[in-house]
Amino acid sequence: MTPLPSTAFSTPVLVATGLQKSYGPRQALKSVSMSLYPGQFVALLGPNGAGKSTLVQLLSGLFVPDKGDLSVLGFDIRRDAPKALAGLGVVFQQSSLDLDLSIRANLLFHTDLHGIARKTALQRIQAGLEQHGLQEQAGTAVRALSGGNRRKVELLRALLHQPRFLLMDEATVGLDPASRQDLMRSVEALARAGEVAVLWATHLVDEVAHADRVLVLIQGEIAFDGLPSELIAQSGGLGLEQAFLQLCQGPRAAKPVA
Repeated sequence: MTPLPSTAFSTPVLVATGLQKSYGPRQALKSVSMSLYPGQFVALLGPNGAGKSTLVQLLSGLFVPDKGDLSVLGFDIRRDAPKALAGLGVVFQQSSLDLDLSIRANLLFHTDLHGIARKTALQRIQAGLEQHGLQEQAGTAVRALSGGNRRKVELLRALLHQPRFLLMDEATVGLDPASRQDLMRSVEALARAGEVAVLWATHLVDEVAHADRVLVLIQGEIAFDGLPSELIAQSGGLGLEQAFLQLCQGPRAAKPVA
């Protein structure tokens, strides 16, 4: 995926400024700021314990920051949470599908929650099932699906209400290499088509190589924000993995946070 030529005339779908979050005396996020624009695929890279989970919880509205401002599609997540979250699609690290319901029933439950008319919902579900090759399994209980197909269902579900910001939280954990690549291609294609802005949170360096931007989170702070090629250049051309390891071993890498 090639970087977008310019975001100067675009309205950001996400703006976060000075986000801070603590758990008692432990500061998980120190002062995180970022903006995402339509059509961007942005990778949030960080080791386990860097604060990615806390940041995802703030961006998805599960928690509120102790300090800082956060808006989605221009709506403040504190004052206008329903409007802000209506424009957000999320695939969490832990599956949130009902294992005993069929694929179709899981998807219909989601569209009902979003108040989507049943006729429109069925049309979108059918189109999504066909796109992901799941139409023959629509009546199958999720429990019987492979890990890769469960992730396809979760991605399909996250897109049914046509969000403009898609948050993928360690979405490839537990998947085999082929399923990982398949999921990444699907999400990258959405961003390339300009349909959504994507924030892809991961600890796997190989998943960020084709991102438009890479944000490296170390000890609750953004240690790098730029192109993958710029991250490589910063390491003296040693490659993404070595560049990431250098950041992780820097002065911020003392004790892990949530």
